[in-house]
Amino acid sequence: MRVEVFDENGNRYTITFTGHVTRDKALRLLDVVELLGGMPGLNPGVGDFPSELSKFDKVRLILEKSFPVAWFSSKDVQSAYEQEFKKPISLSTVSTYLSRMAQRGILANRSMSNRKRYRRMTRMSQNTLSYMKGDK
Repeated sequence: MRVEVFDENGNRYTITFTGHVTRDKALRLLDVVELLGGMPGLNPGVGDFPSELSKFDKVRLILEKSFPVAWFSSKDVQSAYEQEFKKPISLSTVSTYLSRMAQRGILANRSMSNRKRYRRMTRMSQNTLSYMKGDK
């Protein structure tokens, strides 16, 4: 597997991976690609969007802006949402939305003790996983 990434300054990064490609390895590779700037235009400022968005869409925007590659909890998202939009949102609402996003393949999730953590799936990682599963 070889990936070429161009950053905003025109620099080119070539990442080559040889060997057995697993889901975990592909996700790690795509995280590196995203960190190098290979996913332009996916993290717009929240203020650039119309105010009539649904709460679900606002939560998605918060994830794109505040948690591009890091693991996060429902409480983290609740705090970021309230800070950005200056409006309260219940923890149960955030948890429900994150659970739905995980079911739709927008987020990856894992449970640690009795805490659930989430991480965004990039479009590239979603496509890679679909390809690895044989979906077309």
